[in-house]
Amino acid sequence: MSKKKKILVAAVIAITMGSITMLSGCQAPSSKADGTTANEVYEENKGSEETTSKEAEKEEQENIVYISASKLNVRQEARKDSPIVNSFMKGTGVEVIEEQTNENGDIWYKVSFDTIDGKKTGWIKSDYTVKNRTELLDESLKILDFSPQEKVDEYKNNPRVKVKGVYMTEHSFIGQGFERLLKLAQDTEINAFVIDVKDDDGIMLFPTEAAAKYSPEANERARISVEKFQERMQILKDNGIYTIARIVTFKDPTYTKQHPERAILDKRTGKTFVSKDKLRWASPHDRELWKYDIEVAKEAAKMGFNEIQFDYVRFPASNGNKLDKVLDYRNDSKDYSKPQTIQRFLQQAYKELSKEEVYVSADIFGLVGSVADDMGLGQYWEAISNVTDYVSPMIYPSHYANGTYHLSIPDAYPYETVYQSAKDSIVRNKNIETPATIRPWIQDFTASWVRGHIKYGAKQVEDQIRALKENGIEEYLLWNAGNKYSKDALK
Repeated sequence: MSKKKKILVAAVIAITMGSITMLSGCQAPSSKADGTTANEVYEENKGSEETTSKEAEKEEQENIVYISASKLNVRQEARKDSPIVNSFMKGTGVEVIEEQTNENGDIWYKVSFDTIDGKKTGWIKSDYTVKNRTELLDESLKILDFSPQEKVDEYKNNPRVKVKGVYMTEHSFIGQGFERLLKLAQDTEINAFVIDVKDDDGIMLFPTEAAAKYSPEANERARISVEKFQERMQILKDNGIYTIARIVTFKDPTYTKQHPERAILDKRTGKTFVSKDKLRWASPHDRELWKYDIEVAKEAAKMGFNEIQFDYVRFPASNGNKLDKVLDYRNDSKDYSKPQTIQRFLQQAYKELSKEEVYVSADIFGLVGSVADDMGLGQYWEAISNVTDYVSPMIYPSHYANGTYHLSIPDAYPYETVYQSAKDSIVRNKNIETPATIRPWIQDFTASWVRGHIKYGAKQVEDQIRALKENGIEEYLLWNAGNKYSKDALK
């Protein structure tokens, strides 16, 4: 049986974190003491140390305040005309190390915060802070489940791995790319492959019973036979490769072609909504699609995958909900909000997949960790991290708008972009008691469509990995659509 843990503490309500502009200087997570008992004397000492540690942690929590203004400047001294040394976005948690009241009766807090250049201090006005995070949440977020979840520590027959992985398309899996990527893993620190099982077109890698039931055409166009798949999977197992099944969840042109009544409807045309990439989306509210995706995941688990990764586990981009008035999401299940729908799907998936002893992960927009809401996608950081084993923000520098994190062209600053995004993500994880392990997707491709872009190669990949390590993040996934990776960065 798998070993499980249940942290029996009160839920810490998730908070909003920032906006598309810079979220600078968030408090780094504090470490917790631990140890292994060796004898009675050590037990006594350990108990004393743990008590001291808990008291210190409680005291630190009592000294934390949260920014309530949309953007709050940090001053060098406790006065409003003092030079600005930093700025915080709504929801940022900061540690108060000193309090001062001026002649006007205004209360100022001296706060400590982390930056790329190290820990710094500054002053903020207390009027723009709150002690209770709950005050910062709107009703659509307060209904989400932020309570401690029962999660698996580790499966006996499927131990956890500190993943250094790369994306493998179905074409690479069935073709010559298989041997090339296997050689990459043999020669470098790469130890995991993320493999398309249900791709962006809704096509199966190998025929599944789930597709036969819910989307037969997905099987008709399957890339490889079950027998051939098993041969290749065994090769990966023999080489110690940790395998992750990528399942494109709610963007499914094949499923919607066969079930147009379940697709998102564009009320302006009366036809199925088509996103910018010319693909049709099914409704994330569709419980039949939930069953389909989860059953595909179960079959992937039975075929030997160590982990299930749900990609496009969101609503289509709607320009910050502005398209909602013209889109019919076919919410027949009467879900209250987009974030609730996505969280409930992942909770259901986790419940069923844990029986198969596989880990569950979710891909999310990189910016989700740095903004105040769900971006109109249904992806709210704490809601997703709380109900999965791994959360993979796609923090490709090329995908951030100019000016994000005060960077003129984020694509040209891979270290700085990844560093700040990773730091924001860590702070978000501190808001819940049972967060997922952060394992970001990072960029190993040149974004030629970005004006002012730079060419990506070994140095840029190394810079991104270094930015993660400096934030204490030990795992990563590399994305290159053509599966051509910078080997020299992976030694």
